[in-house]
Amino acid sequence: MEKLFIVILVPAVIYLVYYLLNKTEKNSKAIRRVLSKEGKDILLKEVQYYRNLNEADKIEFEKRCLHFLDHVSVEGIGVEVSLKDYMLVAASAIIPVFAFKNWKYTNLTTVLLYPNTFNQDYQFEGSQGRNILGMVGEGSMNGQMILSKEALEAGFSNTKDGQNTAIHEFVHLLDKTDGEVDGLPQFLIDHTYSLAWLEMIRKEILKIQEGKSDINPYGITNRAEFFAVASEYFFENPERLKNHHPELYKALSVAFQQDLSPA
Repeated sequence: MEKLFIVILVPAVIYLVYYLLNKTEKNSKAIRRVLSKEGKDILLKEVQYYRNLNEADKIEFEKRCLHFLDHVSVEGIGVEVSLKDYMLVAASAIIPVFAFKNWKYTNLTTVLLYPNTFNQDYQFEGSQGRNILGMVGEGSMNGQMILSKEALEAGFSNTKDGQNTAIHEFVHLLDKTDGEVDGLPQFLIDHTYSLAWLEMIRKEILKIQEGKSDINPYGITNRAEFFAVASEYFFENPERLKNHHPELYKALSVAFQQDLSPA
């Protein structure tokens, strides 16, 4: 029995060590690249949110990006993952939770980058139903996020439109932490304020439907999509959101514990 135990245990230990070493090596390669001056320059050039931080917060933001990349794999499907991709995915993850210093995405293991749009069957070739830019996986894809590489980069190159696919999907993940993607994340929206928040969503959706709002019309799909769309707007163009939708800006500022508009 003892020999049998050793025979079973030794291969298991070898496999575990091999897995951990390979996982660490894979992540550390990405992290070593991120730690380079080139990685920081990408953040400075591409991420307006990062540029607006003071020096101490920039250092904190960089550390948080490294921590994210150490725990979540970024893999390309039909496309090579560049240093820029690593940085933009990590930045997208950290921006919504920057006020929550010990936050970890426990419901995410892998971010898959596709070349461009894809369909509900996760196919990115052909023209049939390819209209999805990002998705948080469910069922067999639980714990994974899929992003269009093109949309990832476009979200940071144009901040005036208030749209950022990657931030949108990470907000869905935050919404999902209480078990349901419903536009009412319990750790962000205090229970005593939930009815007021839902009423605000109802009013804003009505304005979109009436053509009286500059919020992305996709937000009328349901409460969860409104929350994600409004959050994109909040992080991409906070000054305009505050000017056009002061009540919504205030609510999101309280929820994310960040005041992003100029004093």
